Amino acid sequence: MRVQPVSRAQMLQEFHFRCQTLTANDYRGFKQEFEELEKVGKDLPSRAGDLPANREKNRYPYILPYDHCRVRLSVQNSQPHTDYINANFVPGGGSERDFICTQGPLHNTTADFWRMVWEQNVRIIVMVTALRHKDIVLCDKYWPLEQGTVYHGLIQVTTVTRKQGPDYFITTINLRQRDCPTDRIITHYYYPTWPDRGVPKDTSSLCAFTEHVRLKLEEIPRLGPAVVHCSAGVGRSGTFVTLLWLMQLCVRGIQPDIRAAVEDLRLHRMWMVQNLEQYIFVHHCLLHWLSKGTSARRPQIQGADSKINQHMQEQPRSSSGRGSRTGRRRHHHQRQTPPSDQPQNTVQQIFHPGKLLRRLLPSSSLFNPGSHAS
Repeated sequence: MRVQPVSRAQMLQEFHFRCQTLTANDYRGFKQEFEELEKVGKDLPSRAGDLPANREKNRYPYILPYDHCRVRLSVQNSQPHTDYINANFVPGGGSERDFICTQGPLHNTTADFWRMVWEQNVRIIVMVTALRHKDIVLCDKYWPLEQGTVYHGLIQVTTVTRKQGPDYFITTINLRQRDCPTDRIITHYYYPTWPDRGVPKDTSSLCAFTEHVRLKLEEIPRLGPAVVHCSAGVGRSGTFVTLLWLMQLCVRGIQPDIRAAVEDLRLHRMWMVQNLEQYIFVHHCLLHWLSKGTSARRPQIQGADSKINQHMQEQPRSSSGRGSRTGRRRHHHQRQTPPSDQPQNTVQQIFHPGKLLRRLLPSSSLFNPGSHAS
């Protein structure tokens, strides 16, 4: 299949019109799309994460990795369940394993986190959460903030350099296995200003950060997936991956389809793009990013920039499905189950080519050189 790439100006015009349509009548289009996504993936099994031996490895008892695409660690010393980590492979602009979305490491899973990074040949880690919010730990500190070395299991983690950007930090980390002569360089992106279950302060901040990561991914060889995490690894992580993925497609001249991207992500990890506020925000970010590369003045979604926060304050957070911060390991028996009349997807149905956004799209090799959107 050969698809004619779309110019950036045309892409912006059509996407702007779509956003205007979704915003009309008090965001009715956005609400309808997000409601339609509510049940996507809810019938997929996540048995491994709910095993008694693995429950203490989950930051939140209701956020578990789907079995069919969970990241499996190597088994240690023939011990069962040592292959478990709360992480899923999720798709991006190239394959079904472009990213790993995972929870923020716990004290007792930090060694597993670095083992995953090593075994999956990860070279980029994107952290879109602060370590704490007031007295609540959102993510345990798993790397040295300043120059220095720590050990987690068999992995030696050394912070080499740390640079500060406008709203984020970029840390160069040297990774080495004990008694192993080879080492690896990891680039760690830390964006601590993104509030839990919310959105960043403005679109330009997140767009600049995401564009920086996108360009870095283009620079380095595709040796392994990029790791993206927040606290639970679903809301902010899903929003970031959606934006980055669609940026990757846009530069190839492919029209963005946020709804299709979120649907695909939710077939790989639950509650990706966790709430309506985040779903709307990713539209705003993509619109802002598209407009910066054209001579046209940035289009405005009528009333959206000024009203979005006020509007979202009136929305319930119940769709998140996450347990309380203080009781993250309680009430495992109360996990949500799909309604009995909900259609059951099989793994074969999930991976039917017609249902996956990236498989409907041409690879970059199908385009003529120099045909990227301008």
